[in-house]
Amino acid sequence: MSPASSSAPEPAAPRAAIFGCAGTTLAAEERAFFRDADPIGFILFQRNCESPDQLRRLVADLRDTVGRGEAPVLIDQEGGRVARLKPPHWRAYPAAERIAALGAAAPEGARLVSRLIAGDLAALGITVDCLPVLDLRIPGADAVIGDRSYGAAPQEVALLGREAAEGLLEGGVLPVVKHIPGHGRGTVDSHLSLPVVDTGRHELELTDFAPFRALRDMPWAMTAHIVYSALDAERPATLSAAVIAQAIRGAVGFDGVLLSDDLSMQALGGSMGERATAAMAAGCDLVLHCNGRMDEMVAVASATGPVTAVAQRRLADGEAMRRRAAVPLDRPALEARFAALFGPS
Repeated sequence: MSPASSSAPEPAAPRAAIFGCAGTTLAAEERAFFRDADPIGFILFQRNCESPDQLRRLVADLRDTVGRGEAPVLIDQEGGRVARLKPPHWRAYPAAERIAALGAAAPEGARLVSRLIAGDLAALGITVDCLPVLDLRIPGADAVIGDRSYGAAPQEVALLGREAAEGLLEGGVLPVVKHIPGHGRGTVDSHLSLPVVDTGRHELELTDFAPFRALRDMPWAMTAHIVYSALDAERPATLSAAVIAQAIRGAVGFDGVLLSDDLSMQALGGSMGERATAAMAAGCDLVLHCNGRMDEMVAVASATGPVTAVAQRRLADGEAMRRRAAVPLDRPALEARFAALFGPS
């Protein structure tokens, strides 16, 4: 028998899905499902976060189900009203709007907040944070973005978003820029219904797309469940090959890991399986399902194949960036500066 024929087969790539779980510990059914489905990673919500020791155990248990000690574990820890880790165990951080209000000190504030958040996450084993929000604050838009935005000026949003992303990377946590190519003009909440933006492509490229173009070197991005009629009058960005090819990969130039926003949001139609199939066909690298409902996760898993070779390369590039950028944390010095900028906790 030749050496080639006796070699073991290559292990199958993980499934191109990120899943949530229902509670603070894993049920036997969840353990079995994650073991069989083999998702690339997991996402945490407030329902999963009770205490530091409990959360460290849960993160380890999630990774144990797939047998990969470095499987990505995500969270939305922005500060302000979008925070899964809350007092008394974790600090309440300021929203983007409050950071921007620091004026000349805003870049320092953005990096400082993210660096402290990264310290909190790294201590729990969490390696990916869905931050920064690069959506513009547009007058008359729905409040779902609101104070989560750094402002209305693309250059300012890009500057503060860059500092926030670099702060996470310094802490060994991967940033996820969102919601690409721009959620700021949505007049309805995509958690509840489908926003439609009729702004022309040229104006979008000068405004909404600009912060994402400035941060196109970031490792991960999350899509917007929004119809941009100038690019695709029928399908939201998450499900639109035209938007992903022409705007996200094209005009913006993003070449990192493209993650769908949550498939269970009401902006999307069709079954969970149909949504997952459409997102992958459109060009998403990974699909995200957050609510922990077993029937929905089974449907998503059934419709989602393994991570592609291109997506594996993008994931590996991001992991290399995370390791390369990490520096030791001087927490006392950063805490003192935080108090000087934002006041006592």
